[in-house]
Amino acid sequence: MNEMAYRRVRNDRINLYKSKTFKNAIMWIVLGFFLFYTIAPLVWLVISSLKTNGELMGAPLALPKTLQFQNYKNAFEVSGLGRLFLNSIIVSITATILNVIVSSMASYAIARYDFKGKELIFTLISAGIMVPVSALMVPVFILIKNLGLYDTKLALILTYSAMGLPLSIFIIRGFMNTIPKELEEAGVLDGCNFYQKFYKIILPLSRAGIVTAITFQFLYCWNEFIYAMLLTSSQTNRTVQVGIRFFSNQFTTDYTSMFAAITISIIPAIAGYILFQRQIISGLTSGAVKG
Repeated sequence: MNEMAYRRVRNDRINLYKSKTFKNAIMWIVLGFFLFYTIAPLVWLVISSLKTNGELMGAPLALPKTLQFQNYKNAFEVSGLGRLFLNSIIVSITATILNVIVSSMASYAIARYDFKGKELIFTLISAGIMVPVSALMVPVFILIKNLGLYDTKLALILTYSAMGLPLSIFIIRGFMNTIPKELEEAGVLDGCNFYQKFYKIILPLSRAGIVTAITFQFLYCWNEFIYAMLLTSSQTNRTVQVGIRFFSNQFTTDYTSMFAAITISIIPAIAGYILFQRQIISGLTSGAVKG
């Protein structure tokens, strides 16, 4: 009887081990697929940016015979990429700062104070996340035109800041909701006024959520193309994403130099995510668990 029980337990353990091994294998296959799906286009883009146009057309998947770093030089000379790059930096950083300042203050009011219609206001703001960007093109263009801001960096800064408010408020408000009210009460006892409670207590404790919002807002501003094309007409104010199209004209397209420009343009976005990856993940997971 003991031997039969032993065999039954052993068989159960073997079956459990096989089941776990099978599940792990499936998991790694799926993860490997998504990794390849994500990384392969970037690798191909970088390799293609180091080819000649003839090599690219003749053998798109082959390695370059000679590395053509001249393509990166052409990327700056043909489209004035340096100026466009600077425009993107100015617009993205300024719009991100403005967005986070406004969204932090709005989140503080919604999260920490009770007033009539608070949840309705938050629901309406959050609903803006689901509004397609293309649906607002006409009203935004008319508004910017009437304000006399067409073809200015300020037009892009204000538009990007406003477009990112729903997501930023949604993230930051979820974090501020997790802060115990006793901390604010202790601050009041120590003599903190309304603004001091915000800047000295709530804002530092919401740092992870704010960093998450900053990262998403910056990536949106840096990669945005539709409004950059719609609200600007001169190279003086256009961003790098719009400038990439200068490599294509009526008769020819310099694909390899275009790929070099694209490679340069995605470096800040990737670098920003790598630098703040830990804060982003902790911000999103903490908001999901606590909020």
